[in-house]
Amino acid sequence: MSIFGNLMTAMVTPFDKDLKVDYNKVQELAVLLVEKNKTTSIVACGTTGESPTLTKDEKINIFKSVKEALKGNNCLVAGTGSFSTQESIDLSIKAEEVGADALLVVNPYYNKPDQRGLFEHFKSIAQSVSIPVILYNHPGRTGVCIEPETIEKLSEIKNIMGVKDSSGNLGLVEQYKLRTHDNFKIYSGDDPLNFVVQCLGGSGAISVASHVAGLEISKMFELLEQNKIEEARKIHYSLIDLFKVLFIAPSPAPTKYALSLLGFDAGGVRLPLMEMTEEHKNKVKKIINTYLNK
Repeated sequence: MSIFGNLMTAMVTPFDKDLKVDYNKVQELAVLLVEKNKTTSIVACGTTGESPTLTKDEKINIFKSVKEALKGNNCLVAGTGSFSTQESIDLSIKAEEVGADALLVVNPYYNKPDQRGLFEHFKSIAQSVSIPVILYNHPGRTGVCIEPETIEKLSEIKNIMGVKDSSGNLGLVEQYKLRTHDNFKIYSGDDPLNFVVQCLGGSGAISVASHVAGLEISKMFELLEQNKIEEARKIHYSLIDLFKVLFIAPSPAPTKYALSLLGFDAGGVRLPLMEMTEEHKNKVKKIINTYLNK
C-alpha cells in the first residue's frame, strides 16, 4: 500500500450560511474523516469539493487549512486540474508550496483536446512540480477520455503515480492495468465499482461515500487483501443503496445533506448547483436512517 492508503475521501467543501468557505469546518471535517471514518488521505478541491465554483485563493487557503489539520499524519491530495494548462500549472506549483503531498488533475474540460493534447497537458503539469500526480479520468464531466495508449505513455513519467477512473468502464480499467507498470496505481472513482476495481488489481478508491461509510469501505478493502471475497462482497452489497442515493441529485448536495443528518453541518451548495428537493431529502433520510439502524 502506498503512503496515500487505499481510502482517500474526495472531501466536500463546508460553507457558512452566506456560502463562503468555512475554514474552521474544513479542518473539523478533515479530522473527522481521518479519525472516525478511516480516511487515509484527504482530496481537497476535487469535483465533490465544488472546485468549479471555488476561486484560486479559496483553493489555496483550503489546501493550507487541510494540511494544518492533518498535522503530518495523513496526506493531502490537492485538486488542481482545469481546462487551462497554465492555470493548472500555476495552482499546482502553489499547492506544492503550501504542503500538498500529491495532486489530483482532472481531464481538461469543455475544450475537448485530442489524445496528443491530453498527454502534453498532463506532462506539462507533472513536470512543473516534484510531488506525485494522480490523473483523474472523468469523461462524463469533461467530454474527453484518457485512452489506454495515453495512460501507458503518461505512466512512464516519473511522478505520475496513478489514475482515478470515473468512467464507469471496467474494460478501460482492465486496459489501464494491462498497459501500466506494477507501481502505477488505479483508484476507483465510482463507489459502486470499488469492489470490482479492487478485484481487477486496483489500489483503492477516491470515495464520496466514505463521508458516511468509511469504516465499511475500509473493512471491505481489508477483507479483499485477505482474499475473503465473500465477506467483502456482503459489505459491498450492503452499501449499494447508499452509493446510489448520494448521487440522487447533483453532487455534492446529497452528501452534504447526509452529513447534516449525521450531525455535521457542511452548509449548502453554490450555484449553479441547487439545494435538493424535499422528495430527494426524504429519500436520503430514509437510507441514512436504515444505515444507522443496521
